[in-house]
Amino acid sequence: MLLLASLLGACMPRQLLVNSAADALTAQGQAAEEDIGLAREASAFYLKLSESLLRQSPGHLPLAESVASGFTQYAYAFVGFEAERLVSTDAKAAHQLNLRAQRMYWRAHRHAMAALNQTSPGFSAALAQPQASRWPVLRPDQVGVAYWAAAAWGAYISLSKDDPDAVADLPLVGRLAELAWRTSPDHGQGALASLMGNIEAARPGGSAAKAAAFFDQAIAVSGGQNAGPFVAKAEAIAQAAGDRPAFEALLQQALSVSAKHTDLSSQIMRQRAQWLLDNADDLF
Repeated sequence: MLLLASLLGACMPRQLLVNSAADALTAQGQAAEEDIGLAREASAFYLKLSESLLRQSPGHLPLAESVASGFTQYAYAFVGFEAERLVSTDAKAAHQLNLRAQRMYWRAHRHAMAALNQTSPGFSAALAQPQASRWPVLRPDQVGVAYWAAAAWGAYISLSKDDPDAVADLPLVGRLAELAWRTSPDHGQGALASLMGNIEAARPGGSAAKAAAFFDQAIAVSGGQNAGPFVAKAEAIAQAAGDRPAFEALLQQALSVSAKHTDLSSQIMRQRAQWLLDNADDLF
């Protein structure tokens, strides 16, 4: 008993220190960074440090959310976007960047799902059950992690269209996002509703009207102050329908909204909206 007590005494302070460091790192990660270049340069160190801490404290939901969001956003904003800009001039380089983005999306998804399984044992197995009555119950404190797990998973599948096994998981992505949406439909100032719209638009047999309604909900939840849903609706609905006037109008709204904010997300959306407008001739 004395030996066991001494071992526990040695382990607990170390775990407390890990959790304290994770708490501090999560709080630091939530601070707004206004410079895109600086954010990109700092992200690699921040992500590696966060990932190392998460491996030692896999059930730390805020840190898991931070890691999953960090890898997903880095892949989207810096790697995948660069691939899109290069595809017409250097297809080989664009392909390599897409492969890197794909790996980062899967990494984000893996970390998020590990945290969900750690805090709700058997979560993945329950999610795969065909009967809705056997699907897992998502707690409010798990919604953020589930959102990024689904967002990263969907992004991974979008870059894996030649892999039937990956594409076959799309219904599970929708199921996971819906579990989060049912628990907290306003999560992320409309980000979750926007994800639901993207999934509905991408789903075989999906309803464009239902997807548009999700995007409109996202815009309403954010009070029209989040540029992301405008860009998402432009690409998923207007572009898919070949409606260039609506496409350009939505992107102009995104530019107007993002110009009022200096946070990194707004800058990234403004950059994407402008690029889409500049390349509209190639998209229609």
